[in-house]
Amino acid sequence: MTRGSPYQLTPDLLLRAYASGLFPMADSADDPELFWVEPEMRGILPLDSFHVPRRLARTIRQKPFEIRINTAFADVLASCAESVENRPSTWINSTIAELYGSLHRLGHAHSVEAWRDGELVGGLYGVSLRRAFFGESMFSRATDASKICLVHLVERLRARGFVLLDTQFSTEHLKRFGVIDVPREQYSVMLARALEGDDLAFGDGD
Repeated sequence: MTRGSPYQLTPDLLLRAYASGLFPMADSADDPELFWVEPEMRGILPLDSFHVPRRLARTIRQKPFEIRINTAFADVLASCAESVENRPSTWINSTIAELYGSLHRLGHAHSVEAWRDGELVGGLYGVSLRRAFFGESMFSRATDASKICLVHLVERLRARGFVLLDTQFSTEHLKRFGVIDVPREQYSVMLARALEGDDLAFGDGD
């Protein structure tokens, strides 16, 4: 982990950091300082072996939510930054919110959103760069909302030719979907392959 002044960060530098295997975090929402993270073991969700648990698949067929793309990016990021019972603190501070808002306006940061009765009840956001998508955070205010957003994200990435879905770290929750840990050296090879060619269109809407 390397610490540095948040005022040195620009959207272009942030994209170059992702291309080098780094991503920024803050110690807390109240701490203005950011630091670079490059895990020894990286969480990766292989797109060709993504697993949808049987119960979740049944729920998806019932279409409990309206899924939207990039219609409320700032709201999704703010919701991911909120303190909740099982996550009393967050690494998303105002500097991160501003930077990723800029990336969104540049077409490199995206949100997948779950809506019910006109209310945002779950979502996730991340960064796209060429054929790679870097998942950042997710939130849920309704059962399975963020999980269903993840399923829609994977479907979208597959359909558009992406080859890498980086989850940064693995958790027991994400392992249910097929997330694996790969060493830093292996991740670098996977990242280099994903960065070949031009940017792919993540797209707005379905």
